[in-house]
Amino acid sequence: MIEVKNIDKSFGDVQILHDINFKFEEGKTNLIIGQSGSGKSVLTKCIVGLHEPDNGEILYHGRNLPTMRRKEKKSIRTEIGMLFQAGALFDSLTVEENVMFPLTMFTKMSKKEMRARAKFCLDRVAILDKNKLYPAEISGGMQKRVAIARAIVMKPKYLFCDEPNSGLDPKTSILIDSLIKELTEEYKMTTVVITHDMNSVLEIGDNIMFIYKGKNHWTGDKNSILTTQNKEVTDFVYSSKFMKMYREKII
Repeated sequence: MIEVKNIDKSFGDVQILHDINFKFEEGKTNLIIGQSGSGKSVLTKCIVGLHEPDNGEILYHGRNLPTMRRKEKKSIRTEIGMLFQAGALFDSLTVEENVMFPLTMFTKMSKKEMRARAKFCLDRVAILDKNKLYPAEISGGMQKRVAIARAIVMKPKYLFCDEPNSGLDPKTSILIDSLIKELTEEYKMTTVVITHDMNSVLEIGDNIMFIYKGKNHWTGDKNSILTTQNKEVTDFVYSSKFMKMYREKII
């Protein structure tokens, strides 16, 4: 579990985050949603240690990240897996080498051990047969699966996914959502997903925080978000014509 308590963050005279409180639960997909510019990315960067909050605590199973020494922070970061929006695969490395990369950086495993672990993770995301290809030789959906394999190769306790369905077609997006949820439950990770995709919200939104103007404006799950009377949330959820039609049917 990751818990944020009373988080404030400003840049100069502009305050971005205002007294954010939330619990990201273990074994569940925890979603951060909200409009562009609401503070989602800044909050996420605070949680992973890229920004230092002005006030508050960020607790990784009770360990407060902002007050940790450098060595302790480095240890925490080895427990974190990252799935970047664009995948961020290395073009010059094969699929297998991309997945092995964190192991070469942070472990003392032998080449044989690293290769075995990479193959296990690629098999888990159903893409083992592409291990010798380069990123440019596989589809966008396959690249995302490779990126997921790389994110879990270190057996992380915490998994962060930044817009995991960006640039994918609806069918592939559902597959990626399902894979993230399956892995979260299977390995009991604390998974944090930053997304604008309402399909993801309705598919895997176990625990949702809606940020509005830098504040935790609403919390709930994929069921309660459809029936909330919070105006800012409903404006966000039912912004498309399709969702407006859906709302008319359920009300």
